[in-house]
Amino acid sequence: MTSQMNGYPWFALQTKSRCEHVVATQLRGKGYEPFLPLYKSRRRWSDRVKELELPLFPGYLFCQFNPLDRLPILVTPGVLQVVGTGKKPIPVEDAEIATIQTVMRSGLRRQPWPCPQVGQRVRVEYGPLSGVEGILQSFKGGHRIVLSVALLQRSVAVEVDESWVSPIHVSIPATSASAYLPAEL
Repeated sequence: MTSQMNGYPWFALQTKSRCEHVVATQLRGKGYEPFLPLYKSRRRWSDRVKELELPLFPGYLFCQFNPLDRLPILVTPGVLQVVGTGKKPIPVEDAEIATIQTVMRSGLRRQPWPCPQVGQRVRVEYGPLSGVEGILQSFKGGHRIVLSVALLQRSVAVEVDESWVSPIHVSIPATSASAYLPAEL
């Protein structure tokens, strides 16, 4: 069944709290190819420090499937719903999934990040994330690029070298630019 999934769009699945790994395993067992992006987090207990792998998007994972045949997905224990509007599932943009997959393959440190409302869009020109676009943020003397999955209203921050990125300039159409010119006296 996995080879048939390649033609279908990616969907975000909302899961019960802390059930992302179990749902991914069960979907894999049904022949689907789930995508559960993870990050490493150090947690301190009273007697030790442990490194855990946690979901980048807590409560969510991604899966490719035919939206007209989603019952096997919905009856999977731990799945709450396919993210969408009402009962209509909305696919996640392929470019957003590809970006998150590139981040996972890069091996760079990553972590969940609040979805930005404002900020400068940048394109990574060098390094393992070359071609990826996101929003540059400053953090503790370093820099991170924030990548978003609009449908989930969630983001991921990845540490990058500032020299790897260049700003994406938004061109203003001529009709809009004239609104910013001073009127003739």
